[in-house]
Amino acid sequence: MSKTNPSHTLADVLAGVDELWPLSGTEDWDAAGLVVGDPAANISDIHLMVDVTAESVAEALKQGADLIIAHHPLLLRGVTTVAESTYKGNLIATLIRGGCALYAAHTNADAVPTGTSARLAELLELEDHAPLTEDAQPGHGLGRVGTLATPQTLYQVAVALGELLPHTAVGPTVAGDPERLASRISLCAGAGDSLLSHPDVQKSDVFITSDVRHHPASEAVEQAVLNGGPALINISHFAAEWLWLDQAGAELEAKLGLSVTVSDLNTDPWTFQVQRVGSE
Repeated sequence: MSKTNPSHTLADVLAGVDELWPLSGTEDWDAAGLVVGDPAANISDIHLMVDVTAESVAEALKQGADLIIAHHPLLLRGVTTVAESTYKGNLIATLIRGGCALYAAHTNADAVPTGTSARLAELLELEDHAPLTEDAQPGHGLGRVGTLATPQTLYQVAVALGELLPHTAVGPTVAGDPERLASRISLCAGAGDSLLSHPDVQKSDVFITSDVRHHPASEAVEQAVLNGGPALINISHFAAEWLWLDQAGAELEAKLGLSVTVSDLNTDPWTFQVQRVGSE
């Protein structure tokens, strides 16, 4: 992506951002919005990322970015100090010294019709996909549910996901019969096991999400055996949401005419896995 126009003020940029991902669509528990930055500062280069880490901030500053838009809020949970001996305080100080603002587009970016789950649904080529939890605006809401044009086995769906997602230490993990035919797919980019009991999820052949905990997964599998329900595919939280960044960048460029770059760093916290070979 390349720079096409001079800079705007941060306030102007954020007005445009709010048209793309309205803060009014933020979940009550979330902390989307401006984290660091002077609304009067000039902005000419925007860098997109999933996670605000020391490495991703260093990448943004090296590229000359004066605004980071991250998907995950740095200050999602309350803090009582921003001392530089803490990693959050250190990152905030680094951003301020580097003249770089920070904005979080989280559930407000999940809920729009071109959000994180919608992007994953499009890449999986789901037809007629719609939100799982639609809000007051048609087409807006968390998660997606749609249909494959041609039924696939659960194994084929998992393989397709593995080919779409950026490489991480752990690829898609599956609970279900690999030969089960799947047509109706529900999904939630990010942590979505709270939606396991949702009626549209229960009517699906497969539910795709991240960070599925042991007990909800076990209970869902057992319930499916008794009364029917979806197979589960658990994917990397980072990887699922990274897929959205290119689209978000294109939307920002079209809206603002500024230079937008996308981080290609893998900020998934898991770095490798070990599997036992052979048996005693």
